[in-house]
Amino acid sequence: MQSDKGAASMEVEEAIPTETKPVTKPNFKPLTAHEISDGQVQFRKIYIPRHRYTPIKKAWMDIYTPIYDQMKVDVRMNVKTRNVEMMTRRDTPDISNLQKCADFVHAFVLGFDVIDAIALLRMDELYVDSFEIKDVKTLKGEHLSRAIGRLSGKGGKTRFAIENSTKTRIVIADSKIHILGSFANIKIARDSLCSLILGSPAGKVYSKLRAVTARLAERF
Repeated sequence: MQSDKGAASMEVEEAIPTETKPVTKPNFKPLTAHEISDGQVQFRKIYIPRHRYTPIKKAWMDIYTPIYDQMKVDVRMNVKTRNVEMMTRRDTPDISNLQKCADFVHAFVLGFDVIDAIALLRMDELYVDSFEIKDVKTLKGEHLSRAIGRLSGKGGKTRFAIENSTKTRIVIADSKIHILGSFANIKIARDSLCSLILGSPAGKVYSKLRAVTARLAERF
């Protein structure tokens, strides 16, 4: 009986295959941006207001070159409708490039320099945040003028101090304020600007900024 059991176990062992064939996984090439959108052309247009028409004419080649050569997006200025029109090409590497280019042109229209706005093409975590002075406090006449003066400071000193300490760029266009930077830095800059609008003296805002930037430096 024992010999029969031993023979049966030997047969079972022989029946089990010793080598397993490796499973070959299919190797698919990544889809291009043109294929992701089913061959459809993506399109964006940005309206250029009258007061930014001459600046965009002067800086057109600085705007056109990075969009066309680096981001692989077609761009043109429609003189009749005063729109900058952009569309994807067959060789556009990423579909998000179109939105980055639209944000870049929009930032220039808001009043940022090309050198500052071009960072929107190269970095992912940059944004433009806009608000008005009346969103913080309702001011009219001379009170509004003084608030704008407090935001800029003598010769732009206050604005430069906030920009340098928070690593942002700020544009003050009449009663509208635009901030370009990362999410956390925009929040710090906006809090400082709101304090100035509400009437805080510049010295108090500087001391707060120093404390916050020191805390940020420790964190990172």
